[in-house]
Amino acid sequence: MTPIGREAFVFFVHADNPVTGLTKQLIQDIYSGTVTNWKQAGGNNAKIRAFQRPENSGSQTMLQKLMEGRTLMTPPQKDVAAGMGGIIQQTADYRNYPNAIGYSFLFFATEMVGNGEIRLLEVDGVKPDRASIRSGAYPLSAKFYAVTAGTTNPNAEAFIDWILSGEGQRIVELTGYTPIK
Repeated sequence: MTPIGREAFVFFVHADNPVTGLTKQLIQDIYSGTVTNWKQAGGNNAKIRAFQRPENSGSQTMLQKLMEGRTLMTPPQKDVAAGMGGIIQQTADYRNYPNAIGYSFLFFATEMVGNGEIRLLEVDGVKPDRASIRSGAYPLSAKFYAVTAGTTNPNAEAFIDWILSGEGQRIVELTGYTPIK
């Protein structure tokens, strides 16, 4: 297993929401149903609409892992967004969901749905930007790997060398992920 890039799990709100960041603890409190009003998180006096994804989706699995054993609240059925674009669009839709919070992977939130109507939140005081993700300072980031264990392909080593080269790392970045070099 050779690390070739990094990805981040991010939380976002509508761009008009005054909250710019949350702690991991507050995220857990929101998604467990303990904190239900933005005023408890430094925002306006408004009910938090915490969107979730369907069971077994990649981002829902990440949220469950982030909960560290705490039970997720059961969202109203209309607050379960079917697709990644749906959760972002519904959170951004100011007329209907001005107090929403959602989550995704940075790749999808910034590269595939660049609508400008959402704002990524800091987590534990760290913005999810390329520098903090590359360094590992952003607490919800992780490496991803090229796996070649057991291969007899004579090109595997050359491929790994290439993906770690400047050109290969540029491709990692152009596809929406964060290069490790």
